Amino acid sequence: MDREPGSFRAMMRLPSAYLPVTMSLAALTMVLGAVAVDLAHGGHIARDPDEGAIAHLFQLLMTVQWPITLFFVVKWLRRAPRQTLRVLGLQAAAWLAGCAPVYFLHL
Repeated sequence: MDREPGSFRAMMRLPSAYLPVTMSLAALTMVLGAVAVDLAHGGHIARDPDEGAIAHLFQLLMTVQWPITLFFVVKWLRRAPRQTLRVLGLQAAAWLAGCAPVYFLHL
């Protein structure tokens, strides 16, 4: 696995490349699912003063991916800079997509 990947697809097969994207998408799915359930049951988004399990899982998923991303950048940036920057861009886009509902819905 220490060989230089030749393509973006090969780079995305590395766990340190796909795990942050997967974690961001899982957080996004959780938040959107909770919003959908709130809208289906009450017609509005419930604001709980005490953070629930979904909020804690969201925080864990969004925070734990930073060390994984840092490891990925440190290991691969010098070996394959073009592919690494593409994967890093995808990771950043996924992270922003995961944070967007929280920001825009004021959750």
